Amino acid sequence: MKRFFTSHNTLLALIFVIAAAMVLTGCANKEIVTACLKGHTYGFWGGLWHGIIAPIDLIAMLWRDDVSVFAPNNNGAWYAFGFILGSGGWGFLGGNRASRRFGK
Repeated sequence: MKRFFTSHNTLLALIFVIAAAMVLTGCANKEIVTACLKGHTYGFWGGLWHGIIAPIDLIAMLWRDDVSVFAPNNNGAWYAFGFILGSGGWGFLGGNRASRRFGK
């Protein structure tokens, strides 16, 4: 019996998916953030808080234009580090220990 998918077909499919993703993301609108870059600059603690409330912000972004998940006015690496720590906490809720605790 002949295999339906060969490595050649898989490679072509992967190249097609990557090319389609590049074309589609190249058409994305550019966000104008110059008005947001005035005032308070968010650091590590702001990033941590924004990471914790990221799921709520993601839902709020569907209805409001003034809500953003990631603050454009940040100080760089420390804000991103805090954001990753804050948003990473949501992944621990569905980990290996949660399945043992609830009898799954």
